[in-house]
Amino acid sequence: MRGTIDNLLVEERVFRPLPRIAAEATVNPQDVLAARRHADADWKGFWEEAADELQWFRKWESVVDESNAPFYRWFTGARCNIVHNALDRHIETVNKNRLALIWEGEPGDSRKLTYFELYREVNRFANVLRDLGVQKGERVLIYMPSLPETVIAMLATAKIGAVHSVVFAGFSSGALADRIEDAQPRVMVTVDGFYRNGRVIALKPLVDDALAHCHSIVQNVVVVHRAHLDVAMDDKRDRWWHDVMLHQPTEALTEVVDANDPLFVLYTSGTTGKPKGIVHSHGGYMVGVHRTLNWVFDLKPTDIFWCTADPGWITGHSYVIYGPLMAGTTTLLYEGHPLYPEAGRLWSMVERWGVTILYTVPTLIRMLMRFGTQYPAGHDLTTLRLLGTVGEPISPEAWVWFHKNIGRGQCPLLDTWWQTETGMIMISPLPVSLLKPGSVTKPMPGIEVDVVDAQGNSLPPRTGGYLVVKRPWPAMMSTVFNDHTAYVDMYWSQFPGWYFAGDVARKDDDGYIWIQGRADDVIMIAGHRVGTAELEAALASHPSVAECGVIGVPDEIRGEVAKAFVVLHDDAPPLGTFVQADDMESELMEHVRRELGPVAVLKAVEFRKELPKNRSGKIMRRILRAEEFGEDVGDTSTLEEGPFCLR
Repeated sequence: MRGTIDNLLVEERVFRPLPRIAAEATVNPQDVLAARRHADADWKGFWEEAADELQWFRKWESVVDESNAPFYRWFTGARCNIVHNALDRHIETVNKNRLALIWEGEPGDSRKLTYFELYREVNRFANVLRDLGVQKGERVLIYMPSLPETVIAMLATAKIGAVHSVVFAGFSSGALADRIEDAQPRVMVTVDGFYRNGRVIALKPLVDDALAHCHSIVQNVVVVHRAHLDVAMDDKRDRWWHDVMLHQPTEALTEVVDANDPLFVLYTSGTTGKPKGIVHSHGGYMVGVHRTLNWVFDLKPTDIFWCTADPGWITGHSYVIYGPLMAGTTTLLYEGHPLYPEAGRLWSMVERWGVTILYTVPTLIRMLMRFGTQYPAGHDLTTLRLLGTVGEPISPEAWVWFHKNIGRGQCPLLDTWWQTETGMIMISPLPVSLLKPGSVTKPMPGIEVDVVDAQGNSLPPRTGGYLVVKRPWPAMMSTVFNDHTAYVDMYWSQFPGWYFAGDVARKDDDGYIWIQGRADDVIMIAGHRVGTAELEAALASHPSVAECGVIGVPDEIRGEVAKAFVVLHDDAPPLGTFVQADDMESELMEHVRRELGPVAVLKAVEFRKELPKNRSGKIMRRILRAEEFGEDVGDTSTLEEGPFCLR
């Protein structure tokens, strides 16, 4: 690992909040300063104050137990359930008949659920899960697109004290099987099919295939009838959602859990081996998400909050479902492709539903920029008052386009940094902050981060290095499911006592933070983190592939895509002697897509006779990257002796 990172980006534009924004903000600049002083002087007291904004069945004995660090335990001794705060308590307030969820399907159909209606649906499915034998602590795997039933299944699972694991519906049956094998769910929830980009995507057959190719204890699969497909149903295992929900009581007991009991396992791609299950727990997670959503997005009673993330990712968990529901606001969920049937779909939805806060990913912004300004100009976007971005660094060019053409130059644009592992927003401006395009500004009050070199020395402004978090925070992951050692090795061993985020960043002279990308080999494709190990494993499963290495390369639309370097088996036809080289490249691209799903975008394949390896036989991707971008290959002392394909 190098000590510092090159600083390539120079951006000097600044944007100040309009006086009206500052005057109406719940958290004004003086409040922010006071909060930072409070958190610096007493960070545990700061988070205890945030916890007091929620309801608990029993209060904590200590805010955080650091005795077994880095396995921090938040709000020890407390009893709670996040669903009580996200749903149950609202039924006793004026929120009872307020819209909790607006859902729009890709064909244009829609559904609305008030908090009372959602409460009853969740109770009914909680009773279903109990009838199916799901016990506290057992896993329920949810392989679903963005549907109301996805939200209901997640909340019902948490309500009974079980642990949900949502798998993104874009993953293939093989990727699903890996997650089933690790999570060992008792019950699965899926759908016959759903609508995406004008097509019907059949999902149930992928579940059948995954279960046929893994060892699991799945006893029941509940299937939502969304696309009215004729799918195979196993009489002993499969149940239709509408059948099991019939005649279920609309009341269900909310399980009282320990604050540190697991809430969900969410799989994220890693740089080595199979995906790792990130575990989050009830108490700390709900405190961190609740505080950050309210402060960053300055929620008002009339807000319609639209985070475009899929529930299968952490942003969907924290800021589509749990955060907005705990805050008692209305959250909008969309099933389909953002460009279907045309590039104005998002702006049409903002206009029709009166969206006030739009939180989305830079990939989508770049995609929409390609179509010009005529689409947003054709819709009334004046209801918008705040914009947000998440998932990857946003370029200043995209930032300014989004701010000018969607936010009318008036809406603060809140560029947030956080991860699946952090659970909540860690670095972000607030609506009253001075903004610099491309910077995530400063850490949230209560969060201490730094940019350091490889030895852990704090770096001066304008010098890139490794982003670390120097003290615990409430929504932090609890561990890696089934692998406590990996939790320590991956996040806490690089800089003992500090959380290693795996990102590189720099600070400027004002203390603003600029994220420069990943320090490891995870590729960020359209906002989705895809591990090179998974891509390579998919390629290696092709019978003609002997060895392969994968790197990320820039892409105008998706931000980054994958490029593969492949060595074919000796018995494969020589590439120079047949015209099928392009065919082989296309075949491998399609093969990866089949193995991992449409998220895994392989842009190019380069065939070689050998790949650079170190003496342990590990492929040296950094050399592949250096060759690709015409850079100095650097230190090659660990390179395996012998010829290799340096160009």
